[in-house]
Amino acid sequence: MKKQKIDIRFGVLSLLVLFAAFSRLIPHPPNFAPIAAMALFSSAYFSKKHIALIIPVLSMWLSDIVINNTIYAQYFNGFTFFYPGFYWTYLAFIIIGELGFFLLKPIKPQNILVASLSASLLFFLISNFGVWTSETMYTKDFSGLLTCYTVAIPFFKNSLMGDLVYCGILFGSFEFAQYKIPTLKLKTI
Repeated sequence: MKKQKIDIRFGVLSLLVLFAAFSRLIPHPPNFAPIAAMALFSSAYFSKKHIALIIPVLSMWLSDIVINNTIYAQYFNGFTFFYPGFYWTYLAFIIIGELGFFLLKPIKPQNILVASLSASLLFFLISNFGVWTSETMYTKDFSGLLTCYTVAIPFFKNSLMGDLVYCGILFGSFEFAQYKIPTLKLKTI
């Protein structure tokens, strides 16, 4: 019987992403969250593209279930698996992950900075477009779209700061872990 080797790298990466997702439960300023950082981190370090997209989406969905059914429970009629408009957030999340495949090769501080700034802008554009299309508070014309984006600008600062801080934490902690624990390094043949 063959012993199956435990992939420690995969486990550590998955736990970091899961911890980041559940850090959204810690009180924080609006939109100061690890969403883009999780997608970028995963696309940078997971060796298989489909895993790099599935792990952060699954982690965020699990944290959304907890958040929506505890913190935001008063806004829903009973237990909820998805909130209205979730697909815009998840679409942005997946596109950011795809962006990371291109911008984070190689993984260097300047590439992380460019990817984080790009991800923040992309998330702002996609998620607020989703708000404009799905909410009734804005007129369904160009003026309503501009109003939606304008109203969201104060939240953009927090998103930008959250992405930068969480990218620093995730990328920095894993790089440090690889330095201290060489078995975490990806083996190239």
